[in-house]
Amino acid sequence: MKQEKLTKFIRTEDADRKWYLVDAKDQVLGRLASKVARIIRGKNKPIFTPNMDTGDFVVIVNADKVKVTGKRETLKQYIRHSGYPGGQKITSIQDMFVKKPEFIIENAVKGMLPKNRLGKKLIKKLKVYAGENHPHSAQKPEPISLMEK
Repeated sequence: MKQEKLTKFIRTEDADRKWYLVDAKDQVLGRLASKVARIIRGKNKPIFTPNMDTGDFVVIVNADKVKVTGKRETLKQYIRHSGYPGGQKITSIQDMFVKKPEFIIENAVKGMLPKNRLGKKLIKKLKVYAGENHPHSAQKPEPISLMEK
């Protein structure tokens, strides 16, 4: 009989989790977000399974120094709605840089993750901070540069 090759599935508990530190200073928002989403999802590992959480944790610092290209600096808007009539709120990206710069990166990465239960679980592995300091030094995050690829 022919020997069949079986696909090996790894359990979520057996996935080796690492912590990475990314400096967002002078990086383009969309390129940064797509590379971070790949790491969080686990697509950079040979054990990647589409329906499982095999990714790593990512800590992003200097979120207030990220760049946007083109006319996004003036035209990009974040729209939310309370659910009540007339409850639409529009915030420009300049206001968001002043009020909550972490949201800009979180929103960009969240848009590149699956829109299901797995995506909600994965976005919790992203930690974004506006300044240079972060409270995750105990996890010893490994600094990586996303500029090369």
